[in-house]
Amino acid sequence: MWTYQAYVALNLAQDRVREADNDRLAALARANRPVRQRSIRRSAAVAFASISSATASVVRRLDECVAADLAERLGPDLATGR
Repeated sequence: MWTYQAYVALNLAQDRVREADNDRLAALARANRPVRQRSIRRSAAVAFASISSATASVVRRLDECVAADLAERLGPDLATGR
């Protein structure tokens, strides 16, 4: 019985060492890869996202100006809520 348990423990330890070696080798392989350049799709997505963000801020400022202008034209009663 003890020899079987020792065999199982040794086998389990060897499996863990093998897995750790595989993980270490995989990490080394990932570290030695050359850095990939951005793809055209990713660059286009970043460009469109920045344009969209800038456009949204311009629209928000325009909305504030239009709201202030509209309140001014409708009169002081509507602007103050009376």
